[in-house]
Amino acid sequence: MRALFLSMVWIACVCCFASDIFASKDVDTPAQLQHWLQPQSWVRDQGGPVLSLGSTGEFDDMHMFAPFVARDAEAIRLWYCGSRGKVEDRVFEIGLALGRDGRSFEKFRGNPVARFGDGKHSMLTPAILRDGGKWRMWFAATDFINGKGLHTLHECTSDDGIRWSSPSAPLLSNVYSPTVVKAGGEYRMWFTRVGQNPWVICHAVSPDGLAWKVSPAPVLELDQPWELDRLFYPTVVQQDGVYLMWYGSYWRDVRPAQKTALGFAVSQDGLKWHKHPANPVFRPEPKNNWESHYVTSQSVMRLADGTWRMWYASRTKPPFDHKYFAIGTATWAGAPAGEVTTKEFPSTRSEQ
Repeated sequence: MRALFLSMVWIACVCCFASDIFASKDVDTPAQLQHWLQPQSWVRDQGGPVLSLGSTGEFDDMHMFAPFVARDAEAIRLWYCGSRGKVEDRVFEIGLALGRDGRSFEKFRGNPVARFGDGKHSMLTPAILRDGGKWRMWFAATDFINGKGLHTLHECTSDDGIRWSSPSAPLLSNVYSPTVVKAGGEYRMWFTRVGQNPWVICHAVSPDGLAWKVSPAPVLELDQPWELDRLFYPTVVQQDGVYLMWYGSYWRDVRPAQKTALGFAVSQDGLKWHKHPANPVFRPEPKNNWESHYVTSQSVMRLADGTWRMWYASRTKPPFDHKYFAIGTATWAGAPAGEVTTKEFPSTRSEQ
């Protein structure tokens, strides 16, 4: 009888937990956002990476991560960070790959297409926007070789997405993994604040993409049980009048430790965010050695048929010689129909 009683208690607890996790309504979440917090199922639709490390001697023969994807009239463009050398000696530059279906890409023969230029500073985590007839790239830069640890925000521009101007002077300090959206005549940026622990997600606005005013408080902090130590790699998309964010964190409840996964949050104004109750929504795949422990630094695009595609960097379990070494992809059917506005926004991360 005691065993039966304990079993019934356990089942009741599990049912209550599941009910809480997948409840479609939350007293603190506006009705406009509720349908975005339904279960989010991402499906890997091919058996391997869409991009892998380059051959020996190429600029990306040891490390690659931080894909950024945009569409133009001719192709889907995927920019990414690549590097040679040991982890402690890495200097990242920007490469480009071109494709049409989002699942197969060919690297540009002239890679890398952008470099910081001093042989020491890495170009990291690009956010790219087609703006006024040209491409604009915001990125973080740091000097891994000398171990200074300061991450600064810079911008460069291009007429064709291939030949880029020299980086600007630093625009902000302690900025990593920016994501930029232009809406209502201003630029909005969400980024990982580094330089102190824990890492959190912050927000800034600018009239021109150069002079940035940072909001006084972080907009996303560690507050869910799965999140450990740091939040990083925000990707923000505007869709149906709301803001969507996918972001990364170390995964607390998984053993062995040192795995990363992706959470999701939604917002009406880009400042107050509501996290998905079933985070993390995208997780490493233990069956695939190339992505068994780490899936982060993602780019997300809404496709013409209403589905979504994600590109993400990955790596296997420690010990490893590579700081991420493959880029994979997955698809999501999208949120079920819900209460939305008719307002549509241009976005750096949705279809362009």
